[in-house]
Amino acid sequence: MSSANQKDKLVIAISSSALFDLSESNRVFEEEGVDAYSRYQVEHENAVLEPGEAFPLVKKLLAINEQVDDAQIIEVILLSRNSADSGLRVFKSIEHHQMAISRAAFCGGINPWRYIRAFHCDLFLSANAADVKAALDQGIAAATMIPTEGASNALDDQIVRFAFDGDAVLFSDESERIFKSSGLAAFTENEKKSVNDPLSGGPFRAFLSALHNVQAKFDPRQCPIRTALVTARSAPAHERVIRTLREWNIRLDESLFLGGMPKGEFLQAYGADVFFDDQALHCESASRFVATGHVPHGIANDSSESEG
Repeated sequence: MSSANQKDKLVIAISSSALFDLSESNRVFEEEGVDAYSRYQVEHENAVLEPGEAFPLVKKLLAINEQVDDAQIIEVILLSRNSADSGLRVFKSIEHHQMAISRAAFCGGINPWRYIRAFHCDLFLSANAADVKAALDQGIAAATMIPTEGASNALDDQIVRFAFDGDAVLFSDESERIFKSSGLAAFTENEKKSVNDPLSGGPFRAFLSALHNVQAKFDPRQCPIRTALVTARSAPAHERVIRTLREWNIRLDESLFLGGMPKGEFLQAYGADVFFDDQALHCESASRFVATGHVPHGIANDSSESEG
């Protein structure tokens, strides 16, 4: 397939540790080193890996291709720190779970995010926070999948539901910086004053556009992808967000302005397959209800601002 056709698709890169549960393998690596890890993977290469945090999302995304007759519109690419030799177990597990994943980069311990642009990926999901941060620094939408405790409340249907926080995820953190430095009153006043000035795009703006392009290929009444904004903003700070999305010519299916209420139960009611937020505390809370990706971007993740 040519690179031009590759650009026409929604392409998601995922690490093996986000796709599968590699906790036991990682224990061997941390306690015994890389050679023992490689031996362990080879010795267990016929033992099927259990699903990881992003596994249900990937299965539902790949199933969308079955609804399209003429072309593959979603591709998932594996990016792994494994060598090809130790990574054989991963591909055997992919085959066992009947997942249509054929492209991969096995990087032998080196950062795999280097290949994201070459594959024309729109999103990178990993369990390795350093790799995610490196991808974000390169302007690529990326998130660290947070371990959940049995959260599996995504609706059991064929619709993939994405949920996004606003500031520092879909939008820049320009307004959040005002809130952090000067408080809620100053933040609200700035949003009222700037209501007709679109917010700058955050790290997930391009990914949201890519999702919007896929949605446009379907009858709106039968679209297999839904998107939602789930934000702590409330009136009157909501208006600038709405006007910004209009300026971007992007449609969100649902928008929840929660005014600081905890997001978890709302994400559960929405049936999110994954939720992206920049604040670690919000991610920890949401992960009790839905699969959650932490986006280490913006002022909430500046070392001078981070808690602990």
